[in-house]
Amino acid sequence: MKKLLPIILLLVGIGAGVGAGLVLRPEPAPVEAAEGAESEEHAEKSGKIDEEGPPTGREYVDLVDQFIVPVVNDNAVASLILITLTIEVESGNREAIFEAEPRIRGALLQAMFDHANIGGFSGAFTNSSKLDRLRETFLEVAQKSYGDEITDVLIVQITRQDIA
Repeated sequence: MKKLLPIILLLVGIGAGVGAGLVLRPEPAPVEAAEGAESEEHAEKSGKIDEEGPPTGREYVDLVDQFIVPVVNDNAVASLILITLTIEVESGNREAIFEAEPRIRGALLQAMFDHANIGGFSGAFTNSSKLDRLRETFLEVAQKSYGDEITDVLIVQITRQDIA
């Protein structure tokens, strides 16, 4: 019980900190669509072009809870990784994703554990090459567990809390 209490307090503290961060987060500044061939090319790749500018044909499903992944070094938890994900799907698949969320979450969590076990969350874990590999893995796993209706898995937030 003496060893369990600090871990519980740590998780409660992390949860409170993340909750406060989400509540106090400022609203994002509006982004104006760039004019020219570059914005049209991007819109063609990502979906239909709406008259107002942003591409359509995609919906975003925020996974309800964060993922908490322990990073183990020398048979002890060295840090905790908190990850918030959003799934991009083709229009009309939002409800189906919510229904399949437990299966998708399970597959994504296993991928995170595998990534942690190979040292993916050690050192400079936000390095572009490491995050690109992680995003690719998330997409492959999500599509394998659900289907090709999932077009992307977005890492909305990632945090590492080292345990002293």
